[in-house]
Amino acid sequence: MYKNSEKFLATFNRVEKEIKALMIYRKDIGFSRSVRILSNSNTVVRRYSEDLLEYAELRNAIVHNKVDMTHAIAEPHDSVVERIELIEKAFSEPLKVMPAFSRAVYTFKENDPLDKLLAVIREKGISKFPIYKESVFKGLLTQKGITRWLAENLNASHSVMKETKLQEVLTFQTIDNYQFISQDTTQNDALEYFRGNIGEGSRLEALLITKSGASEEKLIGIITPWDIVHAQEEEK
Repeated sequence: MYKNSEKFLATFNRVEKEIKALMIYRKDIGFSRSVRILSNSNTVVRRYSEDLLEYAELRNAIVHNKVDMTHAIAEPHDSVVERIELIEKAFSEPLKVMPAFSRAVYTFKENDPLDKLLAVIREKGISKFPIYKESVFKGLLTQKGITRWLAENLNASHSVMKETKLQEVLTFQTIDNYQFISQDTTQNDALEYFRGNIGEGSRLEALLITKSGASEEKLIGIITPWDIVHAQEEEK
């Protein structure tokens, strides 16, 4: 039966190979420095960077302080072995957005009345709605866009809201507040989409999931920033 030190070292070595593979053009850099560099751009490394740096020290302690070939100076606790195995799995078997974020998506036609959408907000508590013209995607309408419309129409009566079409409200919505992704996108990449957009000075409000990531395909799921952050926290 394998000792914890043996399982830990074997798993650490596999993780180290993953880290080196990510460095591409800088494979000569040591493990700990690689972790610090990659934590700026890789979601998995960023999430587990503190663990990885601690485990690098533990690996060095075990390898360089062995009493002999069969006896390690210390045996890692079961929880440490389980943790590094979890980290390895995050690299080798990254979770996909499907089926985790599979859900019915409430969509509307651009000639639907505003009050119809407001009723869904009231009943379902949903705040993001893909808008279509026939089968052509026209934009993602959110509460921000609706609030801007309401601000310009403070005295709007219910009859006005029944007459107002969503295509008009959509003009108050920030454009490019969405991105289509395929069902094979990893959850880590989904999180990076949100992070990258913030870095560019804008903010994605949702990722829209279709089979191949094409906008003309049927929507099979939707992800908000809160959704993906919550999922990542649960994975920890």
